[in-house]
Amino acid sequence: MEAVFSPEVMAGLQKARMQDAMKKNRLRVQVGDDTYPVIELWESGFTVLAENAPHLRGLVDLFDSAKHLLQCLIIRSEEDNGVVTYEFKRSTTVVENPPKDFAEDENAPVALIGR
Repeated sequence: MEAVFSPEVMAGLQKARMQDAMKKNRLRVQVGDDTYPVIELWESGFTVLAENAPHLRGLVDLFDSAKHLLQCLIIRSEEDNGVVTYEFKRSTTVVENPPKDFAEDENAPVALIGR
């Protein structure tokens, strides 16, 4: 037997699920000085609540708390049930140190000892 709920109850349940997902998730997208919480992140995109985010497009930064994860070029894909999906045209992982343009010697000294 399948339970049938009114549309108001279903909307309330969906809103509660979204709020629970937002509490557990520390991901956020930053556009300039504005930040918006991210509901879900996957390899080719992410989702945010439609009521929180304006029509985002272009270069954005993705953060997990204070850690900068990705710099992305995005486009708006679709909106469904109050959730907006964005897809990456390009996403670049942020590294803390610049890449080295030379091969390090395994036996190189760690530091120099002064006289």
